[in-house]
Amino acid sequence: MVGLSLAEKKYVEGGIAQGLRSDGRGLHDFRTFSVELAIIPQANGSARVRLGATDVIASVKAELGRPLSGRPNQGRVEINIECSPTAAPQFEGRGGEELSLELSRALHRSLLGGGSGAGAAIDLSALSVIEGKLCWNLFIDGLVLSSDGNLLDVLAIAIKAALSNTGIPKVEVTSAAAAEQEANFEISDNPDDFSQFDTSRVPVIITLTKVGRTYIIDATEEEESQMSSAVSIAVNSLGHVCGITKRGGAGLDTSVLLDMISVSKEVSKSLLATVDAEIMAAESRNGNFFILVLVSSHYFVHVASPLFKSQVQAWLG
Repeated sequence: MVGLSLAEKKYVEGGIAQGLRSDGRGLHDFRTFSVELAIIPQANGSARVRLGATDVIASVKAELGRPLSGRPNQGRVEINIECSPTAAPQFEGRGGEELSLELSRALHRSLLGGGSGAGAAIDLSALSVIEGKLCWNLFIDGLVLSSDGNLLDVLAIAIKAALSNTGIPKVEVTSAAAAEQEANFEISDNPDDFSQFDTSRVPVIITLTKVGRTYIIDATEEEESQMSSAVSIAVNSLGHVCGITKRGGAGLDTSVLLDMISVSKEVSKSLLATVDAEIMAAESRNGNFFILVLVSSHYFVHVASPLFKSQVQAWLG
């Protein structure tokens, strides 16, 4: 937690009340951020996002497993966030554990909807391979390397980028099996037999932080230290609200909450466009980027360039 003097607190609160912020941004402006892709070769997809001094990594690991009995035609997704103790003093000990759990739950609500999975931004049915017998399980992990505020929004961007970088190998059923028996299947070793993960429904998260009587977007750690409450709203490309998370004890009038939702929908348009542009730029910078998928002790390679593909395959043997 940032320790501010009384004069510094008045400076932050007074500036925001007048529509001014210490870094020159408007009340509803995001800081510029950068995206890197495919930074963890052992993962199916990965990304790193830096926004100011906030730095996070997200990775996606796909494993074949058995679907839940209550959802035989769906895969599973688990989200786990870890705040590195070296990222900030408040992340040491129990403080980091509580924040990690809070972030994980908020992202789960935003990406996977309610307990039934209704309204999920990730299509769980697309992860089904054989109904009731075989599905893909996605394990999404996030790591906070350093923090200067707005962790939830940055983690959501990193997860969206990591999912866009995720390739799922094709699974072919070789023979049918009785209900009580295991199915026989083969995982294609053709580097081109990958399905790219559909991120069109994956939202961004806009957190509106209330300081005094004014709410701001993309608060720094200094600004967050003066907040009375914060509302995080997940919005997808269709303008649909996918989830809402509130922090802080101060209540909000219904009219204020509706205004926050309206602002978040408007801001999400430009943020989604920027995220997509940054992902495309990262792919372009990577050029011959590749994804290594480890399934049943075999590596499968998905790369953009045929020349680089042969080089990587030769390296893997």
